[in-house]
Amino acid sequence: MVTRKKSASPSSVEELGLKLLQSVREMKARKFARVTQVAQNEVVEARQGTGMSQAEFASALSISKRTLQEWEQGRRSPSGAAQALIRIARKHPSVVREALR
Repeated sequence: MVTRKKSASPSSVEELGLKLLQSVREMKARKFARVTQVAQNEVVEARQGTGMSQAEFASALSISKRTLQEWEQGRRSPSGAAQALIRIARKHPSVVREALR
């Protein structure tokens, strides 16, 4: 038994082509249908405020780099004591930088 795949009708192919061209025109005109803004995690803000790499910040907090990554990506949350350290790091980044000296 031979099954034949139905090909798209010429009008639907033409319609798709027109939609694609319209999309390209809108992109070039910087007309975006959807803008997604992601709120930055407070752990990321704290680390970036110190100017430290993930490895340096994790070391300053006496945690593993992997734990820090889990916090930054929102897969895990810091414990109460760690949350306090992160709040301090956000408000006083120089204190965390000095912890490595």
